[in-house]
Amino acid sequence: MEKVYKTMKAAGVCNIVFGILSIVSGVLMGAFLIVNGGLLLHRKKDITF
Repeated sequence: MEKVYKTMKAAGVCNIVFGILSIVSGVLMGAFLIVNGGLLLHRKKDITF
């Protein structure tokens, strides 16, 4: 029975770590996209098609 609890604990820890990494990467990607969008708006007069 103890082996089952250790397995469940390991799975829980793994899920928490992946959840935190997902949140951090999402925030970083969002900030990156906002900065790039701001740069595009700032330099829109230089863009020609």
